[in-house]
Amino acid sequence: MSRPTPLRDIHESLGATLTDFAGWLMPLRYGSESAEHNAVRERAGLFDLSHMGEIFVTGPQAGQALDHALVGHLSALAVGRARYTMIVNEQGGVLDDLIVYRLGDEEFMVVANASNYPMVAARLTERAAGFGASVEDRSDQYALIAVQGPKAQEILATLTDADLEGLKYYAGLPGTVAGAEALIARTGYTGEDGFELFVANADAAPLWHALTKAGEPYGLLPAGLSSRDTLRLEAGMPLYGNELNASLTPFDAGLGRVVKFDKPGDFVGRAALEPVKDVPPRRRLVGLVATGRRVPRHGFPVTKDGVVVGEVTSGAPSQTLGKPIAMAYVDTGIEEGLAVDIRGSQEAVDLVELPFYRRNK
Repeated sequence: MSRPTPLRDIHESLGATLTDFAGWLMPLRYGSESAEHNAVRERAGLFDLSHMGEIFVTGPQAGQALDHALVGHLSALAVGRARYTMIVNEQGGVLDDLIVYRLGDEEFMVVANASNYPMVAARLTERAAGFGASVEDRSDQYALIAVQGPKAQEILATLTDADLEGLKYYAGLPGTVAGAEALIARTGYTGEDGFELFVANADAAPLWHALTKAGEPYGLLPAGLSSRDTLRLEAGMPLYGNELNASLTPFDAGLGRVVKFDKPGDFVGRAALEPVKDVPPRRRLVGLVATGRRVPRHGFPVTKDGVVVGEVTSGAPSQTLGKPIAMAYVDTGIEEGLAVDIRGSQEAVDLVELPFYRRNK
């Protein structure tokens, strides 16, 4: 049985197509996927992300506990700032990618993916043992609503007196939005400017309605998982289970920059990761742009002269580029002459560096 978010009734009233995603009943689309995608690129979109997990780590050694548990240097994070990081196993394999917010001197919030947050909470609890820190999974207490797109700040500014102009990317501040107490974070998963609003479950529906009304003059649309996936794909952002998994290290995924070996103390996975930090991976994550109209999909083989040299991790039609695109792991050193095997047909693709799309700032 899929678990509903606090906004289920609203999604149903809007005619959303609901689907199971990581055990949650989530809106796939409300109408046209392309319209929702383009609204975020050109104006603004409204997302229900209440399936994500919120895990709090508190105490005088909360920062040191996170330094030990994760690959990043979280104790160096300033209050009010956020950082993208990962939790890995002893072999260096990625268990999840995370965003960590420092809410106070002794308080951090770890945001984990919907399918992984119970595991992340359990691992953090294990790894915090021996530190002056406690771990509490408060995911059931929070809803998460995102407004993303070039008009996001203008829309949100009509509902809050928080200093949005001064809020930097990957930062958050407490504030009141449409009467609801919220953590206002300048983060997102679309490649556009925007905000993620962490609120109590009871405040989710009134806040959604307020944002919808405030966004009407700007052309804001509710947006589902389908458009969120194509937006993040264009922005070259990895999805756990596709570009990231426990068989890959952060270095395999081209994200070795998140591993901080210069932080004090040991951390889980360090012994496995340090020897490979300067070793080129066998395969690297690249972008592929199809020359035809057929779409490379997850799991399709990438070939060169009929020989398999890689595998597609994510693929979709790109509304922004007007062509099918994909991310794929491809053997290091191969740059051209590639094709994707789409049900026995070798469809030519061009290799490009990620991301496919970068917004004008």
